[in-house]
Amino acid sequence: MLRNIQLSLWGLIAGLTALWLFAYLPLTEDLSVIVIRNLLAQYSGVIGIGAMSVAMILAVRPVWLEPKLGGLDKSYRLHKWLGISGLVAAVFHWIVVNGPKWAMSLGLLTAPERGAPPDAGEATDIATIESTLNGFREIAEGLGEKAFYVAALLIALALIKRFPYRLFAKTHLFIAVAYLVLVFHTVVLMDFSTWGQPVGIVTGLLLFSGTLSAVLVLTRQVGKRRKVAGTVEEQNQLADMDVLETTIRLDDGWKGHKSGQFAFVTFDKSEGAHPFTIASAWDARDPRIMFITKGLGDYTNFLPEHVKVGAKAVVEGPYGGFTFDDTPARQIWIGGGIGITPFIARMKQLAKTPDDRPVDLFHTTPHLAPEARKKLIADAEAAGVTLHIMVDGQDGFLTGDRLRSAVPDWTSASVWFCGPAAFGDAIRRDLATKGMPRGAFHQELFNMR
Repeated sequence: MLRNIQLSLWGLIAGLTALWLFAYLPLTEDLSVIVIRNLLAQYSGVIGIGAMSVAMILAVRPVWLEPKLGGLDKSYRLHKWLGISGLVAAVFHWIVVNGPKWAMSLGLLTAPERGAPPDAGEATDIATIESTLNGFREIAEGLGEKAFYVAALLIALALIKRFPYRLFAKTHLFIAVAYLVLVFHTVVLMDFSTWGQPVGIVTGLLLFSGTLSAVLVLTRQVGKRRKVAGTVEEQNQLADMDVLETTIRLDDGWKGHKSGQFAFVTFDKSEGAHPFTIASAWDARDPRIMFITKGLGDYTNFLPEHVKVGAKAVVEGPYGGFTFDDTPARQIWIGGGIGITPFIARMKQLAKTPDDRPVDLFHTTPHLAPEARKKLIADAEAAGVTLHIMVDGQDGFLTGDRLRSAVPDWTSASVWFCGPAAFGDAIRRDLATKGMPRGAFHQELFNMR
């Protein structure tokens, strides 16, 4: 599914490029510096606003796109790269637009001669769309530059991992405001004749969809129909592992979930929603849902002390495509650290509705408390899963060779990985070089920024 992300990103850029070339080729013979500057400004503007528009559409978490991209985690990865691509195009656009002015100020370029004003007889009293838009050019240029600075800062903050998630979530909303300003900038300054071309029509559709999405984001309508209230019913803390099990009893409205999916959970409105993988199977007769969290930052460290039994919560979801749906004869699961969570949910589901396919679960972790080990073994036995526990410092690390030794017919299996990204990439590359079938490796990209 990572390939789908790459195809979507480059497909969008290539598609918009092809449409732009169709509109502007053949180029005029008078390729002066200003003409080239205007062409590059139009092109970079189309690419930049196109990428930002699709990123804005993905920000509303469209469930219908999940199967095509492989889940919301993949959608957010595409959202991230579209944002970066839009920023790169916007920086290039900013340089191209301002380059001639900088060159003139340094004496490297002579200001072009301005043509004579039109005769009075050529003027018209009839206001056209083009003339109306031209009346806003100065405003659009000024606002567009300011929106570019704001968007660049907010995208940069989003890429800084040390920037707290709660602050990221709040400040990231302002990108929607900057985007709306850039839409105005584009509508006014895009070459008017281009709107009648395919590239203009496609850009217009992207602007309309992106604008609608930005309004939904700013009015906090994202995921509204998928939110269900609940009450914290039980908590179990494994202090020596910094792990917390939280069980929430949901009110009416939850439509169920598949093992491996995740949800956004809000315990405190001022903090906002955070994504957690669901660690329980769904039973409509007993509408409870469990999350297992590990203290990896300010918020997850905060949960054990501030979220108590009886506390209210809002759960939004489910999302994700890491649902173990495939056809190979067997499956191999790899859960690194807290990445064991989706596999716990799947084992609980298999205990209720068995699957004849053999499954091997490799759980690698720096430390495993006796209580956690006991629960994991019990879940594996109930589900009929072959469990391989590998504790760092005692059992060594999981490698491709160790996996192949433990599961000799591994080439007949699909591999499902959840854990540190670098670890997953290393295992995937190793297995691929030894004959793993294309598309057999499924990796959860549980990173919302």
